[in-house]
Amino acid sequence: MNSIKELKEQLGYEEIGLDDTFTFHCTQCGKCCIHREDILLSPKDLFNIAKKFQITPAEALEQYCETYIGCNSRFPIVRLRPQGSVKRCPLLKDQKCLVHDVKPTVCAMFPIGRYLTLSADDSFPKNPEELSVGYIFNNPECGDGIETQTVREWFRSFNIPLKDDYFFTWTRTQATLCKHLQFLEEHISEKTMISIWNATLLRK
Repeated sequence: MNSIKELKEQLGYEEIGLDDTFTFHCTQCGKCCIHREDILLSPKDLFNIAKKFQITPAEALEQYCETYIGCNSRFPIVRLRPQGSVKRCPLLKDQKCLVHDVKPTVCAMFPIGRYLTLSADDSFPKNPEELSVGYIFNNPECGDGIETQTVREWFRSFNIPLKDDYFFTWTRTQATLCKHLQFLEEHISEKTMISIWNATLLRK
């Protein structure tokens, strides 16, 4: 898995502090919903989308998502399935988000991203209070510059908690499962491994 430092260098992201300011105002132009192959979903996102459409998570996965196995993590990854040559988000219709009130966390945070800073051995502390969260700013090519706010204010406006227990728990769960999946892949058959991956993705 690429380090945060490598990703920032490759993608041009800027480190930003919780009380640092950035300029961005969403004009609902829909540009941030095209040319996108990176709208990754957590289980919480998937369940929220399913509830919005009154379908099961498995049905939401089948209708709107695609899955793949992380190249290095070997962890099953779920993303919204890009549509057409412009790689449009499948939940964008008439330049409006169909799940705006429950949109995926990565969309709600945009143009801010976040990550956990771990120790040198990538171990998680037992106490979540000891975890350190870092933030990055992805300079958008949409919206306008009529509003300036801090990261703290931006998160508050979308009801995203700074001490997000789900984010901590899910990230820790992913890290733990990655180690187990990497170990299993080296010791069991490909057929059995595929069954395990499918099980984690609600598939039969």
